Amino acid sequence: MTTAGYTAPSAFTTRPQLTGTFGMAASTHATATAVAMAVLERGGNAFDAACAGGFVLHIVEPHLNGPGGDLVGLFQPADAPTPTVLMGQGAAPAGATIAHFRREGLDLVPGAGGLAAAIPAAVDAWLLLLRDHGTWSVADVLSFAIDYAEAGHPLLPAASATIGRVADLFRDHWPASAELWMPDGSPADAGTLHRNPAYAAVLRRLAAAGADRGDRVAAIDAARSEWRELLGDACEVLADPHRHSSGTDHAAVLTREDLVEAPARYEQPLSVAFRGRRVFKADAWSQGPALLAALRIMVPLPDDLLDPSTTAGAHTLVETLKLVLADRDASFGDGADAGALLTDEVAADRRADLGARASSQWRPARRADTDPWTPPLRRDVAAAAGTGEPTVDRSGSTRGDTCHIDVADRWGNVVSVTPSGGWLQSSPTIPSLGFCLGTRLQMCWLDEHSPAALRPGARPRTTLSPTLVHDGDTRIALGTPGGDQQDQWQLPMLLRMFVGGYTAQQAIDAPTLHTTAMVDSFWPRTWDPTGVVAEDRLGEEVLRGLSALGHTVSRAGDWALGRLSAVGADRATGILWAAANPRGVQGYAAGR
Repeated sequence: MTTAGYTAPSAFTTRPQLTGTFGMAASTHATATAVAMAVLERGGNAFDAACAGGFVLHIVEPHLNGPGGDLVGLFQPADAPTPTVLMGQGAAPAGATIAHFRREGLDLVPGAGGLAAAIPAAVDAWLLLLRDHGTWSVADVLSFAIDYAEAGHPLLPAASATIGRVADLFRDHWPASAELWMPDGSPADAGTLHRNPAYAAVLRRLAAAGADRGDRVAAIDAARSEWRELLGDACEVLADPHRHSSGTDHAAVLTREDLVEAPARYEQPLSVAFRGRRVFKADAWSQGPALLAALRIMVPLPDDLLDPSTTAGAHTLVETLKLVLADRDASFGDGADAGALLTDEVAADRRADLGARASSQWRPARRADTDPWTPPLRRDVAAAAGTGEPTVDRSGSTRGDTCHIDVADRWGNVVSVTPSGGWLQSSPTIPSLGFCLGTRLQMCWLDEHSPAALRPGARPRTTLSPTLVHDGDTRIALGTPGGDQQDQWQLPMLLRMFVGGYTAQQAIDAPTLHTTAMVDSFWPRTWDPTGVVAEDRLGEEVLRGLSALGHTVSRAGDWALGRLSAVGADRATGILWAAANPRGVQGYAAGR
């Protein structure tokens, strides 16, 4: 039921919120959703389904994620009292030191090229989840991705456009990438079947590893070992200097020795209470605690200030996000204590920092124990507005993006995973593997005083940020691509659901906005002190109202921001639901 005085949801939704009792899947690509649902139909559980869909995302959204990248997940088995974090973010290699990058003449970690590669962890994380919580074999889970890699899958318009933007880079500097993505010398048209036989062969090797063990767990561990062995080819290829987004040539520092240990593991999440719910996120090696901090600030505010469809609510949302993202940029990093920023005292101080007009100051929280680190506040070229799809120029620099998948099954298991990195434009393709390595180290600073400094063995502070919510008996899993916007787009969705009474589909469809007044996590790491990007559907009154309050508003179009999806499972009734995003024209939900 909608709260009195809160903007009511539209009577029209772009698609129904699905309900049923058997199983639900929602993701950023219809094919991945269909594969996850197919696994559920064949008796697999939510973890089997998410893993199968996750490997298919490598094929169908190659410009948004790849096997050489990373992931963050939150999941909760039906019999578990709390969620668990699936940690699939690899650390910096042993040779990735600030001194080395400085000797290479760099003042930032490049946004494209093998020097920015962290240890790949996404595939290991999928296999770890499958081993411990799934029921299927590696061969069965990978069968869908193998088929699409061999037989081909229609190339997305956005993927074709991405290849077109880096075509000269591929031709002039990354010939293996040109061979894979431009086999006829030019980018393939959207809808063309794209095949990747090298990656299919990799997946077949993983499926075959340990097949003679007679034990499912041992076979999956053998596949994890085989994966790390295969990655050794990338170390050898990228050891040759190659072009980076800096416009200079460098050799990668990842070696076989960095791949000895399996990188994925489980961790405990952080959580806060909000309006009778509990919201769970990964720790400060992600940006997730920023969303928790925003909710802590907003808990006692009146409902009218939490309505993103009004000038006052949109202003409160943006100003809150500026504060918590400043804390992210000043204080988050591997091993940082995000809990110190979630206390009643800090939340009250930050609430008092909310002003009547747009602030143009970068304002991290005041802490008695230490002065916050201050990043460079570069104001070169503002980031492009839009859906969060990668903005790539001919150098290969990219703002980056990702994909997302949520699954709930009839037994009450729920899982939410945001895979990313290893975009086809990240670094040169490894011919024997059919994919490239990611560039997540670009989120590290070449300043030893930063909590997110580049340090061997430390994880870069990632933007990947899925969410799991306890809402009474219901478990809700949700997330979105979008880099720095991931938590910014999830916040208005949660407010509309938990304050405004919207369904998940109504909240996803509703017009949204975000701030650019944070230090960009992606190279070249710019900052726009009063920038707001908003969908035109917020309306003239709200957009003009924000401008009158001092916000610099960029209009993104009617359907441009966010690619949210969500599923829910009510343990008391057995009812499941799913919702998906219309923006980008490729996300979908399925279930019954």
